[in-house]
Amino acid sequence: MFSRLREDLASVRERDPAARSTFEVLTCYPGVHALMFHRLAHAAWGQGFFWLGRFISHISRFLTGIEIHPGATIGRRVFIDHGMGTVIGETAEIGDDCTIYQAVTLGGTSLYRGTKRHPTLGKGVVVGAGAKVLGGFTVGDGAKIGSNAVVVKPVPAGATAVGNPARLVDPERDAAREQKAEQMGFSAYGVTRDMDDPVSKALHGLLDHSVETDRRLQVILARLEAAGIKLDETVEPTDRFDASRLSKMVD
Repeated sequence: MFSRLREDLASVRERDPAARSTFEVLTCYPGVHALMFHRLAHAAWGQGFFWLGRFISHISRFLTGIEIHPGATIGRRVFIDHGMGTVIGETAEIGDDCTIYQAVTLGGTSLYRGTKRHPTLGKGVVVGAGAKVLGGFTVGDGAKIGSNAVVVKPVPAGATAVGNPARLVDPERDAAREQKAEQMGFSAYGVTRDMDDPVSKALHGLLDHSVETDRRLQVILARLEAAGIKLDETVEPTDRFDASRLSKMVD
């Protein structure tokens, strides 16, 4: 138990630049206290002392603001930063070296007892503040969940999930979208980025369509030139896209 505590303290010192000393972490970090209480509650739960486990968990919730069901399985060197409002369900499993921020919910979507209702986090997963991970699926090793994301399906190892409902970030597609927006003189993220704002979603869809259309046109032009068909360069452009007006709509 004491070796686990030393690991917890060391992991906090390593991951939190605000931690000034081991003594400060031991006495002032509710995430560390919640894990200490949870180990006692989990041990009682495993021995069949269910009421005792729940009572220890209840005391921990009262003192730390972090609710961890005594049936949850938590690995080594897990860091719950700030932690206020964090809820971890009964069948949740958290791998080693995970980082969980405040107001996170690892919740269930099923009412049937005896089933795997809560998520499993692999090793090294980071869950941002306010995120909700709901269901009995797996978040792969090294994955990242963005703040306020609502995740309802599995996340592959190393991936990043953002938004509501959460989607996996595609770096290449996002880069193409940003490049096209810059060419148009339009700020695609004037209001929000990777969030659930309907205007933002619609504009992102337009940009994605524009990127795909440009790609197809380039392929067609390249094949025409390869076939020896000379293009008329005197054709006037018909694009009437008003980038400045669209940018003002989302400012």
